[in-house]
Parts: sequence; structure tokens; C-alpha cells
Amino acid sequence: MKIAFIGQKGIPAISGGVEKHVEKLASRLAAQGEDVTVYVRDHYTDQGLTSFQGVKLVHVPSINTKYLDTISHTFVATLHALFQSYDVIHYHSIGPATLSFIPRIFKPSARVVATFHSRDYYHKKWGMLARLFLHVAEFLICTIPERTIVISETLAAYAKKQYGKDFIMIPNGADVDFASDTTPLLEWRLRPKRYILSVSRLIEHKGIHYLIKAFQALELKNKLPNNMKLVIVGTHANTPEYEEYLKVISAGYPNIMFLGEQRGKNLRALFSHAAVFVQPSEDEGLSLALLEAMGYGLLAIVSDIAANQEAVKADSGVVFASKNIVALQDQLAYYVNRPDEAALIGAVAKKRIEEHYSWGAIAKKTLEVYEELSRPETTVKEHYVDVHSK
Repeated sequence: MKIAFIGQKGIPAISGGVEKHVEKLASRLAAQGEDVTVYVRDHYTDQGLTSFQGVKLVHVPSINTKYLDTISHTFVATLHALFQSYDVIHYHSIGPATLSFIPRIFKPSARVVATFHSRDYYHKKWGMLARLFLHVAEFLICTIPERTIVISETLAAYAKKQYGKDFIMIPNGADVDFASDTTPLLEWRLRPKRYILSVSRLIEHKGIHYLIKAFQALELKNKLPNNMKLVIVGTHANTPEYEEYLKVISAGYPNIMFLGEQRGKNLRALFSHAAVFVQPSEDEGLSLALLEAMGYGLLAIVSDIAANQEAVKADSGVVFASKNIVALQDQLAYYVNRPDEAALIGAVAKKRIEEHYSWGAIAKKTLEVYEELSRPETTVKEHYVDVHSK
């Protein structure tokens, strides 16, 4: 089966949950023998790279600005796809899926699928007009593609209530490769189990400022183990002013460390040897970084938004009231000073990820959606599929 992915910045993933999702899904489909193409942007994916882990990479241009990059790249990629022999064209995220009507009209031989990753209009990097567009985009992703996949039970319930029909639920996954080697930590003078980890794009709705303020308060009150660090991994996404704000409020606190983007062995080492992981977001689809942290056996301390609670249910993490710095302080102070209790919850989290969030199972379920659509007797009817059900 020939499959095209459109909407993501590119692969291999440098940052962004959508990019990681596409990388893991596309590479596993390719490993199963499918013919997979991912459309990529030159400012994200090395221009000399034409394949990755068996996946073909097609570079098409975009207007590399905050508001035009995604939609311009999606438009050119869609036009290119019309002249290829794809069996499935799969759009990712609500913005790109606004153009899914093009292949539905002009390439009826291809099946059109989309994945609804998050309600992007809640992301504080967007202005009023962009948020209005994204509200319209949400309606379109839920109505135009022949199948719409949602990545969490929370999104599935919301979409059903909003649009009066069931959607296909196939969650994000976690890819875990524990690193016993602590050498990468030496570069930052980090000691195993002596740092709190957060991995996130630096955008206001991710709530990193709440975490920084909670950590600062605990330091001032001497409620942290000696020389405990706060390690923040990630960079901004067209929000440099927020990243600068975080660094300004962290000035004078040498134990708060900004490591920028990390991947490969460095990121594996950071996940493998952290004391706890913190996800203070005000909004999420289903965070890949959170699932990965749990897969590494870390205790996850998360804001009590619905998507986070979905991830850490069954006593596999702890929650605090979203935006409540004092509540976050209390959870941090309790668990960083009780590593044995944190490890017990982390073990439950690891088992939960292994049982429910395997990328192999996710790829299998996604391929089943494609195959079901491709059968001649298939009608355009929504079906609810839960990756946990089989």
C-alpha cells in the first residue's frame, strides 16, 4: 500500500509531538513492507536527506513564517500528491486537514484520512484570527476526511459530543530505550536522580513558568535535596519571547538549566536518570513526552487537565491542580524527598505504557483503518476503534 503523510514539519523528529508521532508510525509501517512517503520542510529536515528508516522523504517548499509555513507547505504537498499513485493520503493536525477536500475532489482514487492531535486554538502562540481559523479547521477535520483518528479518549469524547458521531481512537505511543550510560550527563554536571526533568516546546500553554516558580519557592524554603536541579529540555516554537521570559525569571537560580533541544543518546540519558518528570501544561492532546517519561519508569507529576489524567490513570502518576503553583510545590517536595515512593509509582507507569501504548500496536491499528477504507464494499461511515480493545 502506498501511503503519504502530510502536515508535519518532517522527520527525523527534532521537536514536536506530531513529528515524533509521524516518525514512529511511518517507520513502523515501512518496516511492515508498506510504501510510505512523508512530506518534509527544508528548514526542518536536512535538504540532502531523501529517506529515513525505509520512509521516502519528499521536500517541497513553504513560506517559512509563523502563520504561513504550515498551510503553504500543506498546499504544495497536496498538489504534488495529486499526481502520485498513493492509495492513502493521511493529514496530521487540524490546520493541514483543512486542505483534505482537495484530494477528496480531485483524486477520488485515494483514501483520505486525518489525525486530530489537539485543539490547537488553545495554544497561546496564536492570535485571534489564527484561533478563529483553527476553530473552523477543527470542524473540517471532523467532517471532510473519510476517516478521522483522534489520539486520546479525551479528544474522542469531546469530538463525539461536539459533532454527534464516533471517531477512531488510536493513541500516541511511547518509544523507550533505557540508557545505563550516564556519560552524557557529565556535560551538564548532572548526577543521576538529582534532577527534575521537563521536556516540552517552550510555549506559554505548556506551563513551564509554573514549574520554574514552584522550583524556586522550594529552593528558597530549603525543601529540596541538596543540589537538586531543574532541567528543562526544548526550545520555542515561533515563541521566542516566551523562552526569553522563562530565562529572565530563572536568572540568579543556577540550578535551573535550559538544555535546548536534545535527542538520541542525550535525551535517552536524561529520561533514564531523572528523579521525576513534570508536565504542567494547561492543554494537551496526549503528550508524547509524558508517555515516554512514564515508559522510562519515571514518576510523572502532571497538571489535572483531562489528557494528562487519562495518561496517568490507574495510579500510574500524580496530579496537581492546573496553574496552581502551591499544589505543584507540594507534590514536588513530597516525591523528590521520597524516592522509593516515586520509584514504586514509576514502575506502575512503565507497566501501563508497555501494555497500552506500544507503537507496534498503533501502527497495526492504523493500517487496519487504511485497509478497511480500501475495501470495495466500504462506505463512508465512521467507526470507533480503540487500540486497547485487542
